[in-house]
Amino acid sequence: MLEVLAIAALDPGYCQIMTPALPYWRLSGFYFFYFALLGATAPFFSLYFDHLGFSAARIGELLAIPMLMRCLAPNLWGWLGDASGRRLAIVRLGALCTLGAFALIFVGQSYAWLALVMALHAFFWHAVLPQFEVITLAHLREQSARYSQLRLWGSIGFIVAVVGLGQLFEWLGLGIFPWVIMLIMGGIVLGSFWVPNAQPETRTGQKEQGGFIAQLRRPGVPAFYACVALMQLSHGPYYTFLSLHLEALGYGRGLIGLLWALGVLAEILLFLAMAALLQRFSLRRLLLASFLLAALRWLLLGNLADHLAILLPAQLMHAATFGCFHVAAIHFVQRSFGARQQGQGQALYATLSGVGGAFGALYSGYSWTSLGPAWTFALASLAALIAAVIVATRLREEGP
Repeated sequence: MLEVLAIAALDPGYCQIMTPALPYWRLSGFYFFYFALLGATAPFFSLYFDHLGFSAARIGELLAIPMLMRCLAPNLWGWLGDASGRRLAIVRLGALCTLGAFALIFVGQSYAWLALVMALHAFFWHAVLPQFEVITLAHLREQSARYSQLRLWGSIGFIVAVVGLGQLFEWLGLGIFPWVIMLIMGGIVLGSFWVPNAQPETRTGQKEQGGFIAQLRRPGVPAFYACVALMQLSHGPYYTFLSLHLEALGYGRGLIGLLWALGVLAEILLFLAMAALLQRFSLRRLLLASFLLAALRWLLLGNLADHLAILLPAQLMHAATFGCFHVAAIHFVQRSFGARQQGQGQALYATLSGVGGAFGALYSGYSWTSLGPAWTFALASLAALIAAVIVATRLREEGP
């Protein structure tokens, strides 16, 4: 009964379409811990490496390593998940190995050793989410528009981590950072063993002829994946240097955590409205709006972040640059691939995100010192604008 009331509060129409078998809280709990880990690492990894004394270039390289692992791991695990059908086993194995690999950070803190830790734990961490997305959509079945109601708990986990840890590091310092990460990873492990399994079903009229490669070559699909890489490329300076950028402008760590949380709060509100947006607008229009707002957002952050009145709305644009883009992208992948190729389709989405994110972290690490924040964010804005042109010219207009 409590579950029904809680979900109904998020979606007034829930009571008419409720699926009793949907393990809402189990799926939501996993998203909570998974993205709490992102909330603990995205804003604070750069600060932690700076605390250890590394230069901006070295920080950019270290943060690019997990993105590079994202280029390899999801495809390998995605193929294994589609071939074996044991997606949940892969999720659980990935969660356990992520925890074990990250524990090696306590052995040493040299650049080479930290690079190994970043590569090893990311290889397993990136095995988890693409397979879990397939499991979630399999549980939702014909109610896939409700995906955002589950995914919003990941955003809540991000907010809890980024706000709480911002204050915690203000009080206790960044020396406790590895211990906090280990604790959250433990939550991911427990969440993975709480979730029941589900397998995707082939939908009526869905084309599966020719396998994964044939479906990948369908009109608009290659262009979509190119835009995925460009979007993550444009986020490079944001995820790598926003905290250092704001700290250099005089913002305290506690306020920096709140500013990160503000962006994710806007993302949560977007998730609540996403089902209605999907019914009203095509995926092409939602993706186009996301890229155009991203181009504007990076210009604001690069040039006017010292003005809080500009910084606040720029952070609110996270609703579009991540929230709207991610949900629209997940639905695009689901529409574009058959049941037997869902894992590889989601894995390729993660892989291209990793490619873009890796190059974004690398270029921003080198340009931050030589060109400065304004030009670094300007390059990010250009990448988002190019993606907007591709979406406008290469993706087909389909109904909501």
